[in-house]
Amino acid sequence: MIFSIDSEEQELLELIGDTARSLDYDAYVVGGFVRDRLLGRDSKDLDIVCLGSGVKLAEELAKRLTPRPRLVVYRRFGTACLKHEGVEIEFVGARKESYRSDSRKPIVEEGSLEDDQNRRDFTINALAVSLQSQDFGRINDPFDGLQDLHDRVIRTPLEPGRTFSDDPLRMLRAIRFATQLGFRIDDGTLRAISKYKSRIHIVSKERITTELNKIILSPIPSIGFGHLFDTGLLKIILPEMAKLQGIEVKNGRAHKDNFYHTLEVLDNLAFRSEDLWLRWSAVLHDIAKPATKRYHPQQGWTFHGHEALGASWVQKIFRRLRLPLDTKMKYVEKMVRLHQRPICLSREEITDSAIRRLLFDAGDDIDDLMLLCESDITSKNRDKVERYLENYQLVRQKLKEVEEKDNLRNWQPPISGEDIMKTFSLKPSKEVGMLKDAIREAILDGVIANERDSAWTFMLEKAKEFGLEPA
Repeated sequence: MIFSIDSEEQELLELIGDTARSLDYDAYVVGGFVRDRLLGRDSKDLDIVCLGSGVKLAEELAKRLTPRPRLVVYRRFGTACLKHEGVEIEFVGARKESYRSDSRKPIVEEGSLEDDQNRRDFTINALAVSLQSQDFGRINDPFDGLQDLHDRVIRTPLEPGRTFSDDPLRMLRAIRFATQLGFRIDDGTLRAISKYKSRIHIVSKERITTELNKIILSPIPSIGFGHLFDTGLLKIILPEMAKLQGIEVKNGRAHKDNFYHTLEVLDNLAFRSEDLWLRWSAVLHDIAKPATKRYHPQQGWTFHGHEALGASWVQKIFRRLRLPLDTKMKYVEKMVRLHQRPICLSREEITDSAIRRLLFDAGDDIDDLMLLCESDITSKNRDKVERYLENYQLVRQKLKEVEEKDNLRNWQPPISGEDIMKTFSLKPSKEVGMLKDAIREAILDGVIANERDSAWTFMLEKAKEFGLEPA
């Protein structure tokens, strides 16, 4: 089979082939670029394998490109990369690898094209396109990767136990590719993931989380989380989520399976938003339900306080997974903590005061919070779903009305602590905090307008209750 590419890409690949010939090397395009082009997907990453020095090939090619690109060389790994017209090109010499049982870092030796293809993770990533003039564009396919692409199957080129034992990260990559591409994982490959799951312990948290994020960002993330759970990897990587699975029945009353509910919420949100951290909020929104589960004879199953406890777990989970401990973590904490608030509002008479408090707490993230809440509707009863969505529309309308009137999104107090200290000649003290809180509560309750003059008059009156007079 001959590989089909557009004219610009062909010109670049022919130049790489000519450059390789000048060094008396054979060169091939391998991996993701080949796979994605055959699937009709866009790709801006080129992996070039040559029978020779990848660094020398990159250096020689850089001299021939206009404008001359910046070349980055990793001599320790025998690789080099450059960027040309938006395409990232990485070069490496063909190699074979062997592994120790306690590490996923291979012992590398020079090898043939066959050796290099043997070390690839999956058959669909082991396809190699020749850049030699005599057979330019011919696909070298030793493991029937083309058939697996056609059949939409993830399968290892060698015995899967060996592939996963050598580099356990490939277990996550198998699940990630299946999720991103909508492929199924070959039965033998899937069984091997279950068998060798404990090998994941030798993989760094950073590499694990990179794959986990890609699963979360996939079109239907539940595919990946289903595989993670079924193979036992989820219990190792994110045990809090694995504990969500299961239904308990007492006195004939059962609660829903919160694991599969979470997957539905995540999929619902994936249709609405591509934001990674909002999707993480869906993953973690009910994470503390197992810890807060209680049975009451009258009420049935309850999970009171799961949102507050879950929010308090976010930092621990982010720290363990080496996720960023910055505004992104704070955002997820906020989403988890607040995700019940709009639900409660939709079930009650929606007061201006309750809306003001929600706007105050959510700030600019209120629209994301509403997306999460709407995604949290997973009932199979169509009438219920329509009723919940109508209630949320009422909440959205009320949010818009109150925001236009009171301007509370990302609210800043009209009277600052410095204003209070200066007015009453105070140092930082509980009286300053009490006055600030009183002003905030008066605004949120609608007692005074959200503007300085009203707040100033209120402050002077309130201060008298604390025995304070302006200096």
